[in-house]
Amino acid sequence: MLGRVNHVALAVPDLAAATAAYRDTLGAVVSAAEALPEHGVTVVFVELPNTKVELLEPLGPQSPIAAFLEKNPSGGMHHICYEVSDIIAARDQMMAAGARVLGNGEPKTGAHGKPVLFLHPKDFFGTLIELEQV
Repeated sequence: MLGRVNHVALAVPDLAAATAAYRDTLGAVVSAAEALPEHGVTVVFVELPNTKVELLEPLGPQSPIAAFLEKNPSGGMHHICYEVSDIIAARDQMMAAGARVLGNGEPKTGAHGKPVLFLHPKDFFGTLIELEQV
């Protein structure tokens, strides 16, 4: 069911500083910042030959990233995103196996304009999982 790793997401307290570190220090190609109000974040993507790194900054105090950064003020790994060919089939298979889908269980549009779902980290050894339909 799982395809390739689409991206690894890092929550950061300062998106401009994180962008500069990846671009200027590591020499990476970094996308422009994009606000995603539906998800409560502003994101940039670090483009790599085999995947991406997503840098996330809270978009307001109600952002789920704000709560993460309260516990991890320096930032850190927030989630890993795997590609799936059929997000509804993947959701149904996960739920049938006892995994919890966050939110109302319906896909939302993610940063790449494709349907995404998140799976509860307690069901995956402390790691928040994002599924993105390709």
